[in-house]
Amino acid sequence: MTSIVPMPEHADLTAEDRIRWAVNQYGDGLILSTSFGIQAAVMLHLATQVAPRIPVVFIDTGYHFPETYRFADELTKRLNLNLRVYTPLLSPAYYETRHGKRWEQGLNGLTAYNFDHKIEPMDRAVRELGATAWLAGLRRSQSSTREGLGFVQTQNKITKVHPILDWDNRKIHHYLIANGLPYHPLWDQNYVSVGDWHSSAPLQPGQSEEGTRFGGLKRECGLHELSGRGDFSI
Repeated sequence: MTSIVPMPEHADLTAEDRIRWAVNQYGDGLILSTSFGIQAAVMLHLATQVAPRIPVVFIDTGYHFPETYRFADELTKRLNLNLRVYTPLLSPAYYETRHGKRWEQGLNGLTAYNFDHKIEPMDRAVRELGATAWLAGLRRSQSSTREGLGFVQTQNKITKVHPILDWDNRKIHHYLIANGLPYHPLWDQNYVSVGDWHSSAPLQPGQSEEGTRFGGLKRECGLHELSGRGDFSI
């Protein structure tokens, strides 16, 4: 068995070096996830500069904004992404017939919805792709739930690597500009975080970024919670 060499967490270590470390450690077992959110182009560009053919997992819940699907097509073509799309087991129409609009059914309804539409498909992606490690573009500045994250940590049965964890919005903006990369189209409509259309809202005066998601009931969908119900088996 190959031993894992700890990744240095010096403040001056570049995001590219963190990605190179992950590629060297996990090889074909490394995947990248994306929601094609507001600043998604940053991680997609960084990762594919180091590992051009890394599998990029996109969970299509069936409830994304039309702008998100167009943004996904634009970046997939522009960056030549090795895109792997995973969907829930039920179509939106079938799901709502069985369960109604679960995102309107309080915290328990949201939790069930997120499991069925995000955690289960990601769990399936991890198993089918044989993934042992997962690159994600989480940043500590995004919300209180992410302030305590480490650059490398175990989530259930998979290793998570967060190359831009210490980046702030200014650094994100500079990277996008320097590389001619776009924000999500809804950025111009005051969205600072974008997921499903029914659970994302524009930023209001005095509101935090995390308050724009899930009606303020929660910040995380479960994909990036250590206590999430996903197995993420390998």
